[in-house]
Amino acid sequence: MTQSPPVAFDAADMTWPPPPFQSPVAPVTGADGVRRFDGITYATTPGYRPRLLDVQVPAGEGPFPAVVWIHGGGWLDGDRRYPPPTVPAELLHGAVLEAGLALVSIDYRHSLEAPFPAQLHDVKAAIRYVRRFADALGIDPERIGVWGESAGGHLAALAGLVGPGSPDGPALEGTHGVGSGETGVLAVVDWYGVSDLVAAAAHPMPVMPTEVEFPDPYEALLGARVDEHPELARAASPVTYAEGSNPPPFLLVHGTADGLVPYSQSEALAGALTRAGGEVTLRPVEGADHIFLGSPEIVMIVDECVAFLAGHLGARA
Repeated sequence: MTQSPPVAFDAADMTWPPPPFQSPVAPVTGADGVRRFDGITYATTPGYRPRLLDVQVPAGEGPFPAVVWIHGGGWLDGDRRYPPPTVPAELLHGAVLEAGLALVSIDYRHSLEAPFPAQLHDVKAAIRYVRRFADALGIDPERIGVWGESAGGHLAALAGLVGPGSPDGPALEGTHGVGSGETGVLAVVDWYGVSDLVAAAAHPMPVMPTEVEFPDPYEALLGARVDEHPELARAASPVTYAEGSNPPPFLLVHGTADGLVPYSQSEALAGALTRAGGEVTLRPVEGADHIFLGSPEIVMIVDECVAFLAGHLGARA
C-alpha cells in the first residue's frame, strides 16, 4: 500500500484565534477567460454567518476597475448571486464583464440578524477587502464603484456618501474584516433605493402576494419604530449625508409607478445631491413598478448603467 507523502505545516500559519479573513485562493478560469473567485469570506463576527463575496474578472490583462453589486430584499432577504427576477443574472453580469469591469457581488447581514448600521459596516468591509487584496484579484484599488437595487440601492447611496469626515462617520465605517482602509468610491448607481426613511416609512406598504409574513422592513432595519425614534431613521437616510458632502457621481434609476418605494425617494436624493454640487442623473422608468415591473426597457436600463460606471471608472472594453 502506497503511503501519502507527509504534509508540511508552517507554524507561522498556526494562530489562535484564526484570522477573520484570508487572501483569496486561486480563481477558476472559464472557457470564456473570465476568472471567478467564489465564496470568499470577507468578514466574520462570532455568532453570525460569515459574510461572503464573489468576484468575476474579465478575460485579458488587468488590473480592472470593479463594481460592487449590492442585492435588495428589504434588508430582510436576498442573496449576492441573484439580481431581481426582472433582470437575468446573465444579462447583468455579462454586460458588466463585457464593458471591461470586474464584478464583486456581496452578501451582508440581514436586519433581523443585526440592525443598522451592520449592513453598511458590511458593505464598507467588503470594499476594504477588495482594496487590500486587489493585486490577487486583478482589480485596480483606485477604481471602484457601487451598484445596488432596492435595499442595496439604499446601501450603495450610503457607501457613496458616508466617509470618515461625515457626521458619525467613524461609527458608520465599522471595523469588520480588514479593520482599516479607504472605503470611498468613484461612482454610484442606485436602483429605486430608499433615501429618506422617515418619509418612506409613512408611505402605506402595499399588500405583498406571498404566504410568508414579513415584518415591517423599516422597524426591522432600525430595531425600533420610526415614529418613535425618527433620529435613528435620519441616521440611516442617505439624504442626511448628501448636503455638505463631496459626493461622487450618482445615477438614480426609479420606476415612476413604484408602489413600494415611491419615485419621490429618488427625487429627494437627486435634489439633495444637486444642492451639494454633485453630479447626479435621475432616470425615470415610466410606468414601472418596483424592480422595474412592467417595463420593456430592462436591457436598455442595464446598458445605460454599465456605460455610466464604465465611463466614470475608466474601463477599457
